[in-house]
Amino acid sequence: MSPIISVSNLSKTYASGLSAVRNVSLEIRRGEIFALLGPNGAGKTTLISIICGIVNPTQGKVLVDGHDIVTDYRAARSMIGLVPQELTTDAFETPWGAVSFSRGLFGKAPNPSHIEKVLKDLSLWNRKDSRIMTLSGGMKRRLLIAKALSHEPRVLFRDEPTAGVDVELRRDMWQLVRTLRDGGVTIILTTHYIDEAEEMADRIGVISKGELILVENKIDLMRKLGRKQLTLQLQEPLPEIPAALSRYTLERSADGSELTYTYDADGDRTRIAGLLKELAGAPAAEIVAALSERMVPSAATSACIARTARSSSRRTPSGTGRGSPTCPTTSSTSGRSARTAR
Repeated sequence: MSPIISVSNLSKTYASGLSAVRNVSLEIRRGEIFALLGPNGAGKTTLISIICGIVNPTQGKVLVDGHDIVTDYRAARSMIGLVPQELTTDAFETPWGAVSFSRGLFGKAPNPSHIEKVLKDLSLWNRKDSRIMTLSGGMKRRLLIAKALSHEPRVLFRDEPTAGVDVELRRDMWQLVRTLRDGGVTIILTTHYIDEAEEMADRIGVISKGELILVENKIDLMRKLGRKQLTLQLQEPLPEIPAALSRYTLERSADGSELTYTYDADGDRTRIAGLLKELAGAPAAEIVAALSERMVPSAATSACIARTARSSSRRTPSGTGRGSPTCPTTSSTSGRSARTAR
């Protein structure tokens, strides 16, 4: 099946020299929910604005169901509905009037039955004759969706659909997206919330500084992000991994100054304590390790912890025997602090 949207070598550089989109190539499958994930300023809005015909590209080509957005722009735009971030509506208009007007902008003949269906599906029918200024924030956001659906598009773009909304409305928006997809509409949404992408999307694309870093199925991407690593930075290099630690999936750095333990975040966290305990008893020189816990890849870092363990046999200051290893949790924005157990 041919993709409903095809983007080839797309770039956008503004007159100021800012390169907002850099050589992006992407295909959106028909009937899927695709999430474009990235931080603020990554180029998400610029990319979808180019596809929707709001921003002119510097180079590249975009096809919407086979229609070029430049040479066949009327046909391409008629297939697209855009729900922007901002609440851009005429405060003195009514929902019925606003949605009907939006339909007319695309050259569509009046269709009261379709407008009625859209307003009822979005729970706006009872307020169809109210001034928009009297609607709640949630209703205004649903009205933006109604306007985007007024001309019966096959592709719907939603730019940061749940930014600044409460939890209940956020869930309602998620359910609405699924309902639209079930009706045959292809959904492309931009977000900087990983949980939102995980909740709704079939595939996820990650964009940063205008470059599309990866595009993967959600399940595969979540599995990768579910893997974590503990990196132990050793005070003295280890010539080899001790045999006693062979049951752990450890990797030794080339210079022996680091050990890396890769584990499944859902099932292997309890083994960390055992690893540290065995490290404390390993026949190595003094090991004082700073542990950093991070997502894989490292750009997805979400939390840091720092702990230490001493491996040498020393008498405590009171002379009562060997000092036992401890791993007190510390707090550090860089994730690289250490405390020596004595």
